[in-house]
Amino acid sequence: MSSIAPLQDLVFRGEGGGTIVFVVMDGLGGLPDPKTGLTELESASTPNLDGLACRSSLGSLLPVGSGITPGSGPGHLALFGYDPVANIVGRGVLSALGVGFDLEPGDVAARINLATVDSDRIVLDRRAGRISDDEGRRVVEKVSGAVKNIDGIDITLIHEKEHRAVLIMRGDGLGVDVAETDPQLVGLKMIEPDASNEHSVRTANVVKILLEQVDNILADESVANAFLVRGFGAHPNYSSFPERYGLNALAVAKYPMYRGVARLVGMEIATPPLSNEQTIETLENNFGSHDFYFLHFKDTDTSGHDEDFEGKMAAIEEIDSMIPRILNLNPDVLVVTGDHSTPTLLGEHSWHHVPTMIHSKWARPSSDAFGETSCRGGDLGVLHGIDLMPLVLAHSLRLNKYGA
Repeated sequence: MSSIAPLQDLVFRGEGGGTIVFVVMDGLGGLPDPKTGLTELESASTPNLDGLACRSSLGSLLPVGSGITPGSGPGHLALFGYDPVANIVGRGVLSALGVGFDLEPGDVAARINLATVDSDRIVLDRRAGRISDDEGRRVVEKVSGAVKNIDGIDITLIHEKEHRAVLIMRGDGLGVDVAETDPQLVGLKMIEPDASNEHSVRTANVVKILLEQVDNILADESVANAFLVRGFGAHPNYSSFPERYGLNALAVAKYPMYRGVARLVGMEIATPPLSNEQTIETLENNFGSHDFYFLHFKDTDTSGHDEDFEGKMAAIEEIDSMIPRILNLNPDVLVVTGDHSTPTLLGEHSWHHVPTMIHSKWARPSSDAFGETSCRGGDLGVLHGIDLMPLVLAHSLRLNKYGA
């Protein structure tokens, strides 16, 4: 669309545009089981998603680019129509916004993983055994109570969820070009947070001192005894959903990071649900008050990281059971997709296309099943992430005709 005209110039801003629901199953895409040749989605019992596929346009979503493995931030930005290459944002920014912290110009935020390391800083567990919310909060507050300022830089540490936390640094002379300390694999040593340019030297020095203090403060912890710091970023200035699309949007997400990316693009944030059931209840209770609803479901991604094929199937089946309740609300457009693939055979995010469907009265169906194989032959074809929103707007009759 951008090669024809700016998308916002084509958005229909009058009355009558349809209501849109985005169901995002995090890490939805998978790889075939060697024994059956079927992915997690294709192996799951999904009568409702399959029935929906019979009345929907299908395609394979390429979140960022061929061969590129996206993080959750870039994956979601692409889903919302923001070019994740041109609109780079550090994971720490999304975490900070997700926990409700108001970033100011000059602030630098970074994502923290509570982790288990040995005396040589060799990483034994990148997620500290996926500790509970209560334990994660206790450990973060233990450090936060002891560290308030380093070299004139104010330090804020906030627990996010389970093993996740966020670091915000506030002061003069901070940059974001600092090496992430997470080696991404167990058995490897933590990476030094070195600056890649002179503008980020102060940030790097503050992080080094912080990590040294963390080592001492958490020396008596047997599980969560280290911080892995990554995703350094500063708040960017993006056009909002109302400005860009004329949409009043509501985000319903359990995990703070996903509330953060929604807040970044100007969505209203619903009270965080505690379960998938509460996510659907929140949609039902708020339906009709907004034009656009973003529902985020995390369990598919978690099972993928845990290399739990059956667990991912079960997570998909739970969402499938909720599809009729969404359809009972009669949205004009229902999108089912993921922000990236997390195959259980790999245990990490991957570059593979994500099965995607757009359900509306204007769809062109091609299959009676929703899965990687059926989506490859669907009407939408290979769909670049940033092209999803224009198609969704068109299906909801929210784009004007181009030209005479």
